[in-house]
Amino acid sequence: MKVINLLYIIALTLLVNFNGNAQNLLDKLNKEFSKEPVNEIATFKTTRIGLSHSIETRKKGALEISMYNRYWNRKQGTTQSFLADEVNIRFGLDYAFSDNFTVGLGHSINDKITDGFVKYKFLRQKKNSKKKPFSMAFFQEVSYRDNNPNSGSYSFYNNNSSNSSSIYSFTSQLLIARKFNSKFSMQVSPTFITRNKDFANDQSRSQFAMGFGARYKVGGHVSIVSEYYSVFNPLKLTKTYNPFMLGVNWEVSNLLLQFQMTNARNFAKDIFITQTTNNFNFHDGNFHFGFNATFVLQTNKNKL
Repeated sequence: MKVINLLYIIALTLLVNFNGNAQNLLDKLNKEFSKEPVNEIATFKTTRIGLSHSIETRKKGALEISMYNRYWNRKQGTTQSFLADEVNIRFGLDYAFSDNFTVGLGHSINDKITDGFVKYKFLRQKKNSKKKPFSMAFFQEVSYRDNNPNSGSYSFYNNNSSNSSSIYSFTSQLLIARKFNSKFSMQVSPTFITRNKDFANDQSRSQFAMGFGARYKVGGHVSIVSEYYSVFNPLKLTKTYNPFMLGVNWEVSNLLLQFQMTNARNFAKDIFITQTTNNFNFHDGNFHFGFNATFVLQTNKNKL
C-alpha cells in the first residue's frame, strides 16, 4: 500500500512539472509568434503596374535601371521602319532611400521629355485585419520639355500664354491599393495635373483624373495586368481619349519584363493621361505595342 501511494505521489509530481514546463514553452512561443497582424507584401510585386506607378516601393538601397519602349505605325503613309514607323524610349533610374521612400529620374527620346518623381508609402495593409485594409502612398511627378515644334505635344500649347519657352507639368497622385488574395490586387489613383502654360484656345492648366489598375497572378512569375484612366475635365477643343493598357508581367530573378497593348505613346503622366489622341483599337495606327525592362540592383549589402 505504501508503494502504491508513493507511485501516486511521483506521478502527480511529474504531471505538475510537465504542465508547468508546457505552459512556459507555450508562453515563449506566443511571445515569439505574436498574434499582432503583419504587413501585407507584394501587392503588385513591381513599382509599376504598366503605364504608371503602383503602390510598391523597393527595399532601402535598391537601384532600378529601366528602359521603356512604345512602338506604333503612322496613320497615313507607308511603313518606313522595321516592325514600326515610330518608337518612343524612356531611360530611367530609381533609388530607394528607405523602404518607404523612392526618388526617380528619366528621359524619353521621341518627345524629349525629362521627368522626375518622389513616392512615399505612408500606410501598409495588414494581413487579416480590418483596421488597415489597404495601403496608401503619395506620388509627385514633375516633367519638363522645351516649347518648340520638335516637342511631342507642342501643338497643344499656347505660345502667347507665358513668356517662358519651357513647359513644366506637375502630377500629384494618391495611390490606394488592396491585395484581396494571393492572386488578385487592385489600385485606384486620384490624380491632379497642373501646368505653367495654357492649352492653345482652351485656357486650361489643371485637370483631374481617376486611375484604375489591377493585377491577376496566373503563374509563379507571370501576371496579367491592366490599367485605365478616366479624365473628368478633358480638353474642349482637341479630341482626346482615355488611356488604356492590357499586358503581361514576367519576373525573371532581378529582371522584370512587361509586354503591353495600349493607346498611350508617352511616359510622362501629364501627357499620356490627358493628351492621348487615339482610341484603343487596331485601326489607323492606334495599336501600340509596349515593352518595358527593369533591372533591380541592391546596393545595400546588409539588406536582404
